[in-house]
Amino acid sequence: MKTAIETAALTKRYGAANAVDSLDMEVPEGSIYGFLGPNGAGKTTTMKLILGLVKPDKGTVEVGGVAVTAKNRLSVLRQTGSLIESPSYYGHLTGRENLQIISMLKDVPQSEIDEVLHTVRMENQQHKKVSHYSLGMKQRLGLACALLGRPKVLLLDEPTNGLDPAGIQEMRELIRSLPGKYEMTVLVSSHLLSEIEQMATYTGIINRGRMIFQGELEELRMHSQKHLLLRTQDNDSAERLLKERQVPCRNQAGVLALPELSDERTAGLIALLVREGVGILRIEEQQKNLEDIFLSLTGRQVSL
Repeated sequence: MKTAIETAALTKRYGAANAVDSLDMEVPEGSIYGFLGPNGAGKTTTMKLILGLVKPDKGTVEVGGVAVTAKNRLSVLRQTGSLIESPSYYGHLTGRENLQIISMLKDVPQSEIDEVLHTVRMENQQHKKVSHYSLGMKQRLGLACALLGRPKVLLLDEPTNGLDPAGIQEMRELIRSLPGKYEMTVLVSSHLLSEIEQMATYTGIINRGRMIFQGELEELRMHSQKHLLLRTQDNDSAERLLKERQVPCRNQAGVLALPELSDERTAGLIALLVREGVGILRIEEQQKNLEDIFLSLTGRQVSL
């Protein structure tokens, strides 16, 4: 597997605490890599270490197969775009004027400005002062700035933070389109599993600075299998009837837990229980949330 970003034993200490602790990360080339973890887990610090904005205490970073050092950092990162924490901008200037400044700093042709404005769907707002932009528009401007120069690698730190549902959906669609449109690799961080599931093809989970899971999104889904919760007026009889039909179930705190079943199988089993005189009080589908997955992976609960 060819990697766009790779870290080995990457470590950053602040005082006595490790913000990033011996982190081994492999971001496959051409992927959308979802970097998942609770607030304070070390996601932003890791991104800053990759970009050389923070100096590591130990470990190495490679971008595009080249080790990033103090001497070659600028040349290596010329192929990297980023949107870390809040986007920076000149509020008294228009969106287009902000992009013109960034294009000069990056030494890229100003002809790219129209292209990135189209990509982030800002053509109609380009001549407005940025101080009049909504939060979603500022995020899109930050993304447009990051796309100037057609970077091979793009780092986005919680890009949907603070956006309304429509803005979140727009940002997701934009991110999903980038690898195909620009042949780039995207590293996007979030503390929301649902967010990563809708964007990423590959994922890494960080907790207290340590990588606790890394792999394809399908591997993560194996840790968050859906199941059914069934509450009846007679759980003992229901459990017996289900097991007679080779449906594994267990009684936990007055609720029967069943594996995920097809709609047809579920409907048939409910009809069976009703025919046998077992009253159905409630049935619901449940999937592990991020806290539950952390608990199963680490053996301890975490706070988001």
